[in-house]
Amino acid sequence: MGLSEYKRQVLKVGVEKNHVPAAGAVMIRPLVLAAVVVTALIALPCRLPGQDTSRDVVSRLRPAADRLIATATRDSAAHARLGKLVDTFGPRLSGSASLEAAIDWILREMKSDGLANVRGEPVTVPHWVRGAESATMVQPRRVRLPMLGLGGSVATPTSGVTAPVLVVSSFEDLQLRAAEAKGKIVLFDAPFTTYRETVRYRVEGASAAARVGAVACLIRSIAPFSIRSPHTGSVRYDPSGPRIPAAALTVEDAEMIHRFQDRGELVVLTLKMSARTLPDVQSRNVVAEVVGRERPDEVVVLGGHIDSWDVGQGAMDDGGGSVAAWEAVRLIHQLDLRPRRTVRVVLWTNEENGGRGADAYRDRHAGELPSHVAAIESDNGTFTPRGFRFSGEDAALEQLQQVGALLQSIGANLVTRETQSPEADIAPLVERGVPGLGLEVDRSRYFWFHHSEGDTLDKVDPGELARCVAALAVMAYVLAELPDGLSRTASR
Repeated sequence: MGLSEYKRQVLKVGVEKNHVPAAGAVMIRPLVLAAVVVTALIALPCRLPGQDTSRDVVSRLRPAADRLIATATRDSAAHARLGKLVDTFGPRLSGSASLEAAIDWILREMKSDGLANVRGEPVTVPHWVRGAESATMVQPRRVRLPMLGLGGSVATPTSGVTAPVLVVSSFEDLQLRAAEAKGKIVLFDAPFTTYRETVRYRVEGASAAARVGAVACLIRSIAPFSIRSPHTGSVRYDPSGPRIPAAALTVEDAEMIHRFQDRGELVVLTLKMSARTLPDVQSRNVVAEVVGRERPDEVVVLGGHIDSWDVGQGAMDDGGGSVAAWEAVRLIHQLDLRPRRTVRVVLWTNEENGGRGADAYRDRHAGELPSHVAAIESDNGTFTPRGFRFSGEDAALEQLQQVGALLQSIGANLVTRETQSPEADIAPLVERGVPGLGLEVDRSRYFWFHHSEGDTLDKVDPGELARCVAALAVMAYVLAELPDGLSRTASR
């Protein structure tokens, strides 16, 4: 019944009740009665009987949210499961046997958890193998330097590359000294500012150095803190230019070589790398669900990426995020909180060196994307949760801030605007109009260990991980339960 019709019915009832006066009552004139009723109607809230605001709906979901938070934070179940994953299978680079064995185990565990529609969705992924590698400073003194080749790098000749080093601080500095770079190993010693700004040297440095005639490229590891540990990550070659070997040195050694150069001392290095890019292989995105009770075709997606680099254990990046999302869905199922819509956990493959898992999910589910209510990812470590970063419409942001209030007890209530997709694996969905959320955590220590041998289980605190599970579970459940979902842009 529309609002106008509702007002007409109220007016009709008022007239009927006053149509026949009680004995001894004073007769109310129709015009006076009409004025009284209309005045009362003006004071009515502009919504139908039983129609709630989104704030009312969210408030009614508080008991369920509190149950999810209490269950997630009462023990270390998530940490124990993460430990089983990373200790048993170790690092999980795309194309590796360890990644596929980990996926097999996860699929078995999800079925044991009682989740629905557990499956591996096929994805063709790149297969890069690091091989043996080393960096040795031979002048002004001989010392073996810790290093990690960058993912996707080409190899050196078998005998290696021995050449003088030219240290530069930026791309602009390289251009100013371009005439000196020919035949040298270019080292980018760019101090960490933000990840988004500094990572350009890892991604683009090799091609920039090759364009001015360098024979190899080294970078200062992309990290704000170091205990002489190198950090890897992908390099991207300009398809129209030469490809030269690329690797990362530690922060300390990059600074040391820079000091030698500043003192006028020649530094010569030998770099040896046997990296290979093999033919593409098959991997899988891991998918499981709690099926919605009323609108099963409408979906809230949450997840992380199950692949990692080939160093450390991939515990922070992104074993913790993957397990947190998995545990969030398991808790919704365990507590029998079956929401209106389907909650789907997706553990994407190949985030680290290709993003093909994210693209494959988008393509496989292209016809369903208009029915995707939201996509949520955790990929910044599972440190203390602060809330969520959101990409979507302003009206949806207001709704999400109301949902965030349910997480006040664990300090994860902040929901803020993001100008682009908050995480990499949900970017292909956000680009198609799906509202996107990234779990926001305290990232002050994340890049200390990111893409390094230091990414191990001991860096993940059980209590912090449990609160991440709680935040993800509450957000996913409430979005799946809201009667009208989130406001969103049209799919493109």
